[in-house]
Amino acid sequence: LTIAGLFEAEGSYQPFAWTMAYGCMALAMCIGVITTLLIREPAVNRTDSKYFHETSDYVRFLAMFAVTVIAFILANLYAEDITDPLKAILHDGGMISELAGFIAGTLKLAISIAVAILVAWLTTRVGLTPTGMVRETYIAPVKDFIDRYGKAAIIILILIGVYRIADIVMGVMANVFYTDLGFSKEEIAAVSKTFGLFMTIAGSFMGGVLSVRYGVVRILFVGALLSAITNVLFAFMAHMGANTIMFAVVIMADNLSGGLATAAFIAYLSGLTNISFTAMQYAIFSSIMTLFPKILAGFSGTVVDAVGYSWFFIGTAIIGIPVLYLVVLAGRLTDVENPNKDSMPAKAEG
Repeated sequence: LTIAGLFEAEGSYQPFAWTMAYGCMALAMCIGVITTLLIREPAVNRTDSKYFHETSDYVRFLAMFAVTVIAFILANLYAEDITDPLKAILHDGGMISELAGFIAGTLKLAISIAVAILVAWLTTRVGLTPTGMVRETYIAPVKDFIDRYGKAAIIILILIGVYRIADIVMGVMANVFYTDLGFSKEEIAAVSKTFGLFMTIAGSFMGGVLSVRYGVVRILFVGALLSAITNVLFAFMAHMGANTIMFAVVIMADNLSGGLATAAFIAYLSGLTNISFTAMQYAIFSSIMTLFPKILAGFSGTVVDAVGYSWFFIGTAIIGIPVLYLVVLAGRLTDVENPNKDSMPAKAEG
C-alpha cells in the first residue's frame, strides 16, 4: 500500500502504481526462493525407507500430476458450454444472479475435478504412473487419518473447515472498509499492515506459550471466542469514521486474537497428523481450512451492499459462535496432547 501510494494521487487509481507494488512484492519473494535453492538437502538414509523411489518414478509421477492439472484446466474451460446455459436458465427462471452464478460455478468445478480424477486414474491403470507412489501419496494419508479417528474424523474435518470462518469472511472486506471510512493508503499500511504485523506476531507467541501451559484445545476455544468478539469492534468502528486511535485499538485486538487463534490451530493440526504422512495430511487440512470460508467470503460484498458494514461485522461474529461448540466436541473426541500417534482416540472408536 505504501509503494502504491507513492505512485498515485490520493483518491485516484493508477494501474502503474499497483504494477510497481506487486513487482516489488515479487522481488521480495525472490529472497526466499534463492535462500531455498542455496540450502543443502538434509542427510537422509534412503536405502532403508520404503518411501523413496527411483528418479524415473518421480519423473513419471510428476508427469501424471502435470497431465492431471492440464486436464483440470481444459475441463474447466470447456465446461462453460454446459454451465453458462444453465446459469442463464436459472436466472431467467427468477433466481438471483449471484446464486445462479454460484450453482453454475460449483457444477463447473465438480466437472473439472471429476475429469482430473478420471485422468489420474487412467494414467495409473495403464501403468504410466507407479501405483505404489500414488497410493502412498494420496490414499494412505487419508486412510490413516480415518483409521485413527473413526467417526470423530467427520467432526474434526468440519471444525477445520469452519474454525477461521469469522476472520476470513470479515477479512476480505477489511481494506475496502478502511478506504470507505476515509483512511489513506499510508495510514492503512502503517496501522493495519505494519503495526498489525507486530500484533499478529505477539498474538502467535502468546498462543504458543498458552497452548503449552493450558493445552491446545483450551486455547483453541479462547482463540475462536476472541476472533468472534473482535469482529464486533469493527461494527463500532463503522460509526466512528476515520478515527486513527480507534483504528489502532481494533487492529491490536483483532490481530492479537487472530495470531493466538492461528498458533493454537496450527498446533492442533500438527497434533492430528501422523509422522509418516505429515506433509500430505497437513496440506489437506490447510486446504480444507480455507475452502468453505473463502467460498462464503465471495458474497461479502453483496451482504455489505444489502445490510451495511455494521450488521455485516456483527454477522461475521455470529457465524463464529457455532465454532465454539465444535471445539468442545472435537476436544472430547480427540487427544492432540497425546504424543503417541499410533493410538486410536478412545472416544472416537466404534
